[in-house]
Amino acid sequence: MSDVPLRLLNLREPAIRVLHFTWFAFFLTFVLWFNMAPFKHSLVEAFSLTAQQWKTLLILNVALTIPARIIVGMLVDHFGPRLVFAILLTTGGLLCFAFALADSFAAMAIIRFLMGFVGAGFVIGIRMIGEWFPARQVGLAEGIYGGWGNFGSAAAAFSLPALAAWFGGEDGWRYAMMVTGALALAYAWVYYFNVRNTPKGSTYFKPKKSGAMEVTSPRDFWLYALMNIPLYLALGLLAWKLGPDNLGLFTPQAVWLAWAILGAMYGWQFWHMWRINAQVFQAPVAEIHRYAFKQVAVLDLAYMVTFGSELAVVSMLPGFYMDTFGLSQVMAGMLAAAFAFMNLVARPGGGLFSDRFGRKKTLMLLLGGLMAGYLLMSQVDAGWPLLLVVLATMFCSFFVQAGEGAVFAMVPLVKRRLTGQIAGMVGAYGNVGAVLFLTAYSFMDASHFFLLIAAVGLLVLLFIALFMDEPSGQMAEVLEDGTVQMIDVS
Repeated sequence: MSDVPLRLLNLREPAIRVLHFTWFAFFLTFVLWFNMAPFKHSLVEAFSLTAQQWKTLLILNVALTIPARIIVGMLVDHFGPRLVFAILLTTGGLLCFAFALADSFAAMAIIRFLMGFVGAGFVIGIRMIGEWFPARQVGLAEGIYGGWGNFGSAAAAFSLPALAAWFGGEDGWRYAMMVTGALALAYAWVYYFNVRNTPKGSTYFKPKKSGAMEVTSPRDFWLYALMNIPLYLALGLLAWKLGPDNLGLFTPQAVWLAWAILGAMYGWQFWHMWRINAQVFQAPVAEIHRYAFKQVAVLDLAYMVTFGSELAVVSMLPGFYMDTFGLSQVMAGMLAAAFAFMNLVARPGGGLFSDRFGRKKTLMLLLGGLMAGYLLMSQVDAGWPLLLVVLATMFCSFFVQAGEGAVFAMVPLVKRRLTGQIAGMVGAYGNVGAVLFLTAYSFMDASHFFLLIAAVGLLVLLFIALFMDEPSGQMAEVLEDGTVQMIDVS
């Protein structure tokens, strides 16, 4: 790989300006998405929420993100990231105002469910950064975008309670949430008028058809259909968690209705898959235009175990520290934050290693480190010194988040015009992993939970070794006049 540094402070370079504008847009979407969590105490008091109702809000906050990432990926490929990011920020800002003005649990539940769409913001920038940076730099650029943007969740946790206290009164949380909404509304305009979808003179390639991802062989079609099933199973699992055997928000009839709707949705999507790709069963696609969908499938699984485990661990780690070491809620939260803070350096590091040392090799090494990290975490008990616990947490989180960076260092190199849809599917698998791991955690202790993630990591590592190809050579895209343009991927 060519060693070409990114001069992050050189704002005269258009690509660097786009990178900074875009990671901050993603940062704001994570602030919006996670701006409810710091106000648990205020919301419980204001609305007399039960523990069950609070858990319901947390589930609803992430439920829509799985399909949203798929949908937003399609929109990005068709309309371009500049417009879609501006619309998403505007929508998220308005939803923040609506939540701040809510006067009932039912209103909050509906708004938090809709807010799950904001969690799809990550997908948008993946296509934007992929357009602006060449293959030799795209891993690091995507890592900076993802790592710095992801920090929005930690920024919300640290800053919003202080902002609410500054406003004061029982409605301080409402005003703090309105501030986040106002920032999003303002930045939507800033982003739209300061970026372009592509560098000057470059073509923004769009899918030939809309409604499903294009594949280039019959075998890839069936693999694509198979890889969509877990997305619906995860949503079905969420419906079960909201049912009478768990949180009790849904009646048994409602759970069955939700499952029926999900089955119908998969049938509808399968029909679109066939409509878009039926021609691959009739005649072979020219070799120059083929891509291997197995690359997407393996990246799905890799992100499931990396980002999926991160979401799950961040959710359970404060409680684990409280139960294991008898810490206060504040102290446990501060120690657990060490896991999220590593995003600032780990994710860009994973992208940088991919650019320099090879993408398949880097991803395999980082997944090996992830396994070692979770094996180490499985041994933590009350006899460990707190300093050693924090170091073990940071060691594990580095490999988890660097692995995320390595995954998205490869996503823009699969098929340029489908990058939004590929990023959407890979990102959705991160949420699938979180649902699966958290569900498993409800049936086991923390030590076995960490061992389970390590075991899944080993399985994914084997899939990478057996099925993933190192990106090399060039990919072909067709201009509007029929001219074929070759794009370097190595």
